[in-house]
This record gives sequence, C-alpha cells and structure tokens, in this order.
Amino acid sequence: MKMLKNKRGMEMVQVAILIGLAVCLGLIFKTEITEFVNKTFQGLNS
Repeated sequence: MKMLKNKRGMEMVQVAILIGLAVCLGLIFKTEITEFVNKTFQGLNS
C-alpha cells in the first residue's frame, strides 16, 4: 500500500510542475500569444 501512495504522490507533483511550467511560459510569452490569437481571428473574420 505504501508503494501505491508514493506513486500517486509523485504523479501529483509531476502534474503540479507541468501546470506551473505552463503558467510561467504563458506569462513569459503573453504578448506573442495574444498577437498570434488576434491575427488568427482577424484572418477568420476576413
């Protein structure tokens, strides 16, 4: 049982790290992402 709990804990840590990394990348590249989305939607509306 201890092995199962340990694996679940490690999975939660991995998920938390991935979410944190995604948020950091989003904050760093916020302007680039915003420009890309705006250009994409402008192209779809034209």
